[in-house]
Amino acid sequence: MGSVLFTPLTLRSMTLQHRGWVSPMCQYSCAAETGEGVPNDWHLMHLGSFAAGGAALILTEAAAVNPVGRISPLDAGLYNDEQASAWERIIQFVHQHGAADAKIGAQLAHAGRKGSTYWPFSGRNGSVQESDGGWATVGPGTGAFDGYAPPSAMTDEDIDGVIRDFAAAAVRAVEAGFDTVEIHGAHGYLLHEFQSPLVNDRTDAWGGTEDGRNRLTLAVVDAVRDVIPDSMPLLLRISASDWAEGGVEVDHAVRLARQAAERGVDLVDVSSGGAVAHQKIQAGPGYQTGFSTRIRHEADVATGTVGLLTSAGQAEHAVATGQADGIFIARAALRDPHWWLRAAFELGHDISWPPQYERAIPRHSF
Repeated sequence: MGSVLFTPLTLRSMTLQHRGWVSPMCQYSCAAETGEGVPNDWHLMHLGSFAAGGAALILTEAAAVNPVGRISPLDAGLYNDEQASAWERIIQFVHQHGAADAKIGAQLAHAGRKGSTYWPFSGRNGSVQESDGGWATVGPGTGAFDGYAPPSAMTDEDIDGVIRDFAAAAVRAVEAGFDTVEIHGAHGYLLHEFQSPLVNDRTDAWGGTEDGRNRLTLAVVDAVRDVIPDSMPLLLRISASDWAEGGVEVDHAVRLARQAAERGVDLVDVSSGGAVAHQKIQAGPGYQTGFSTRIRHEADVATGTVGLLTSAGQAEHAVATGQADGIFIARAALRDPHWWLRAAFELGHDISWPPQYERAIPRHSF
């Protein structure tokens, strides 16, 4: 029996050579001197190393759909032509040098009330003051994430504008040459803020009920699906649990995923947490695969799973047992950008290596 992890998967017109992928990981590395939100050589090296390392699908870090949607002042965006041009250079590199015919997707995001924050290695915490380059944030209401400045409650006009911004960013992603786009609806950022009853206390059509809380996410799905080619797959990342009493639970996530799939989402990238600081995550190897399994089978949609799946054996088991259609690798990929070459060797699969690296192909041990 061959490896299941290293079998192809086709989503619309995009065929991935195997089921091992790169999860979005913020780098907080867009330097002000090269332009607000503009990816640079660090991003080329970071994402390009995964392509050379054998990943079949690489997702960018959260690319903000407007300036207010950035997580920090050093975050990437996809809301102007300069940013799109910089992404195009990276896309071309990935396509040219991907050892597994790598595909690359843009994760489109809005940070909501968790925006305008200091980056992790800044030595500071909390919200960035406007005098230091920060900005006023927005959210479903005025409740602040712990330790952050309170946001302004979004008006109907604000919400309509964000939906248009997601669509405009998707158009730029298509024009830049991305193979797919992922809508970021997880980790306590804007779309998840609207989904979570722990954050969204609105009583209008954008809150109140589960359908109301999911309305913004599904409106963004509709808007993005409408502007990208029918042949291009659409991904949606969700938090399947808030890990806090009264918050989103997997039953809610199944219903949201089913509705998203009916609207043209081809794969749900299943993660969890991030809405509130008092969450109590029970982390461990494969701790989120149960969410993915339920969504995959009950919502009838392809899924990807992530979360402390660090070895080839763990990834193989998750796919072979139907817990997910693919495995997103994050921290393990930072430790070893050639994770997929190693995994193929360990699972006995013959994968293509970059010709520059062929002299290092192992014969007996990695």
